[in-house]
Amino acid sequence: MKRKLLIVCAFAGMGTLVNAQTTMVKNERGEVVTPEAGDWALGADATPILGYIGNMFNGTSNNTVGNAFTGTNNAIFGKYFKDENTAYRASFRLTTISNKVANLTDTSSTTTPSYITDETKTTGLGFYLSGGIEKRRGHGRLQGYYGAEIGLGFGGTPTVTNTWGNALSATNTGDRLLKNKTGATFTVGLRGFVGVEYFVLPKLSLGGEFGWGLKLSTTGEGSEDRETWNVVDSKIETYTKTTGKASSFGFGTDNFGGSFRIMYHF
Repeated sequence: MKRKLLIVCAFAGMGTLVNAQTTMVKNERGEVVTPEAGDWALGADATPILGYIGNMFNGTSNNTVGNAFTGTNNAIFGKYFKDENTAYRASFRLTTISNKVANLTDTSSTTTPSYITDETKTTGLGFYLSGGIEKRRGHGRLQGYYGAEIGLGFGGTPTVTNTWGNALSATNTGDRLLKNKTGATFTVGLRGFVGVEYFVLPKLSLGGEFGWGLKLSTTGEGSEDRETWNVVDSKIETYTKTTGKASSFGFGTDNFGGSFRIMYHF
């Protein structure tokens, strides 16, 4: 349903793009509905909200907004309108993870339970920011827009740390991971976009956007800290392994399923 609605809006917006530049729209009370020169705008991905409202009516139990806003695809969007037809835009996304899992192992040899605890902790941090310019065209509450932006990102695969409940020994030999730290990833991208917005209330819009672009990513060296049982010397030894670098380059569409946004202008 979301994709169908977005496609309909996109075709309507494309027709608008070829007609004329935007014109200021007022409602019956004389309030300005569409953006004006000097306006600012703030917004976010509206998909979690729309999903929440939809689930209220379809009876599903997965109808809490909650953690949906912490997804890695969500960002905060901002705009400044130079005039009614031109806006400077930026977005920022911050992702963090801090997760701890304890695994219990029953080591009892009698009817009395005896457990050891192995703990795995995962931590990570990443951010992405972009900036660009958009041009707008259209009449009335429905407006189309297009433009380009550049983005920068920094982050990496989360660091995993293991704490083992049973120490290595002559009866518990082996080689196991203590910490896995992947090298940080730096990303730069160039993106073109096209979208449509409909102003449902004065200065409040819902819209959808598609993008095309290229992306270059590089990942630095990482490391693995491990421990092993030295059978000859009967002791625990630790050592570090270095993991290799990586890079990637790609070009194509993004958010092909459509991205709904809600924007407030002031």
